[in-house]
Amino acid sequence: MSEIAKLSYQGNEYELPVTKGTENEEAIDISKLRGQSGLITLDPGFKNTGSTKSAITFLDGEEGILRYRGYNIEDLAEKSTFLEVSYLLIYGELPTEAEYKKFTKKITKHTLVHEDIKKILDGFPSVAHPMGVLSSLICSLTAFYPNSLDPNNSKEEINLSIVRLLAKLPTFAAWAFKNKVGHPVNYPDNGLDYCSNFLKMMFALPAEKFEPDPVISKALDKLLILHADHEQNCSTSTVRVVGSSQASIYASISAGVNALWGPLHGGANQSVIEMLEAIKDDGGDSKKWLDKAKDKNDPFRLMGFGHRVYKNFDPRAKIIKKAADEVLEKLGIDDPILDIAKELEMAALQDPYFVERKLYPNVDFYSGIIYRALGIPTDMFTVMFALGRLPGWIAQWKEMRENNEPIGRPRQVYVGATERSYVPMDNR
Repeated sequence: MSEIAKLSYQGNEYELPVTKGTENEEAIDISKLRGQSGLITLDPGFKNTGSTKSAITFLDGEEGILRYRGYNIEDLAEKSTFLEVSYLLIYGELPTEAEYKKFTKKITKHTLVHEDIKKILDGFPSVAHPMGVLSSLICSLTAFYPNSLDPNNSKEEINLSIVRLLAKLPTFAAWAFKNKVGHPVNYPDNGLDYCSNFLKMMFALPAEKFEPDPVISKALDKLLILHADHEQNCSTSTVRVVGSSQASIYASISAGVNALWGPLHGGANQSVIEMLEAIKDDGGDSKKWLDKAKDKNDPFRLMGFGHRVYKNFDPRAKIIKKAADEVLEKLGIDDPILDIAKELEMAALQDPYFVERKLYPNVDFYSGIIYRALGIPTDMFTVMFALGRLPGWIAQWKEMRENNEPIGRPRQVYVGATERSYVPMDNR
């Protein structure tokens, strides 16, 4: 027998079913509350509202747990590849060797983009933010593949759209970067793996012999895995809500990119580097800024430390810290910004103030360090985030569609003027 929660209001009592997830998360189902009582619930930012039942990602912030389809993020980052994790998220199971080969072969086949897309790219000035370029190029796919607009597409047509997105997003991301720096674009090199191909499109000059470093490619692959999905965050919820109107997968993912663009969501690792640059410009005294962070009367806060979801530690940070150390050692970069980052990291891991409050460096701190070391400009950081988050967005869109979820339509509590008479302009 299912559990029941009871709500008493103005002498009436309403029974609300309680649903339980596979990890024993409990939720009061209020979907029929308005029909029974005329009441709605108010939850600004939907911080305590479950918008769906999902089988994709489990996140326990108190315990520092992150799992994709039941697999611990630590195991996936250590033993898997980004495309293997993408398959897992989208289709629900880890692929067999035959399935993986077929999947990667399809992606390799679709890395090239229509030449007319270059005309769209050429229309953007070099000062255009790469995220705006990326979202526009993704949305343009609806024009090049108009069949994607049909809400009754077959499973085969949907899978083709999924493959196109996974294949073409690295090309779009690299082209957005090339547009930013005013360089000619590179075409995909399908003789390389997913991450090495992307790095070559990013950093090679046309006709230049370019051999991506396997240490760098591996670190990027891990970063993409760690960012691949993160439950019902702002951009993921956006993808699901836009998709619930039966918008195409390209339009829905483009909307997710725009949601991620906001500095409160995808810009955290950019904020880390900007903070480090500010400390350097102030003289580079990291202790001074640590003291400012501990002063409750000082508005300064350390970016990249602690997490609004993980109350204990960010399980992704432990993984990417190792990769960051490997990248810095491999590149041997002499950069005062990265020196300050290491000083802050060491101090925060040892200082009782930060240890007691569990303000450990998070994945944004280390990803910002890696991107800086690779020579990726800060306004490209969110593009890198989008590249990693793509399979999660696709999986969430696909799940929403397969569950036949209703169109998203939140309610509101109106607080404006009550009815009033219209006053002609002459009398105002």
